[in-house]
Amino acid sequence: MGKSLLVTIQIDMHDQTALQLQNDLAERIEKTGATGVLIDVSALEMVDSFIGRMLVNISSIARVLDAATVVVGIQPAVAITLVELGLSLGGVRTALNVERGMAVLAAERGERLRG
Repeated sequence: MGKSLLVTIQIDMHDQTALQLQNDLAERIEKTGATGVLIDVSALEMVDSFIGRMLVNISSIARVLDAATVVVGIQPAVAITLVELGLSLGGVRTALNVERGMAVLAAERGERLRG
């Protein structure tokens, strides 16, 4: 979508799938020159500490490749689990839905243009 990659996770991810997603996204950011990555996790009903760390890692990798990351659609049960696991998703921006997430990415691009 424009200069942003939209990733929809529609299955509960296993460790190997999460690692593959991380690698694929890094390659796509580099190939496309994307300035944003929006990850929609609204279909996830549960998350473990590995998946939480993977989201943080994706955000960090994207940042190194000059792209912002926003995770959208976190279900209440997933949010509770993340907090119970002690995962703060530090450095990962979140938004309620795709529309708000795209607005966050657009604002990030605006900050970069001015900065």
